[in-house]
Amino acid sequence: MPKVFTSKPQKIGEACEHIACRYLTRKGYFILERNYTKKCGEIDIIARKGNVLHFIEVKSKTSSLDYTQKIDDYRPEDNMHFWKIERIKKTIQLYLYERRVEGDWKFDLAVVYLNTESKQAKIKFMEDIIL
Repeated sequence: MPKVFTSKPQKIGEACEHIACRYLTRKGYFILERNYTKKCGEIDIIARKGNVLHFIEVKSKTSSLDYTQKIDDYRPEDNMHFWKIERIKKTIQLYLYERRVEGDWKFDLAVVYLNTESKQAKIKFMEDIIL
């Protein structure tokens, strides 16, 4: 059953995940799954590129200002606190176990900067983050 987003922040998050998926598809990724959820946590996007499986966390930054002015002020890694990383690690382990996945995998971070007035977005993609 697909996840239902009802609040404004959830809807913005969903839109930013959709933007990230379009970006990844253009970069040669094949989207396998979105919002893989377990008790221990959630993975926003699971994708494959070549022989590598990618687990992608999406963070969003919204502003009514020109997003190019704010891009250097926001550090997405500041929101990747210890407990968030631990939940992601456990969720990845469950996915790999349940799907009997073998081979290479990576954890990536996609940050979507969304201008709420102009409806323009910019993406900063950070690959192969060490967990």
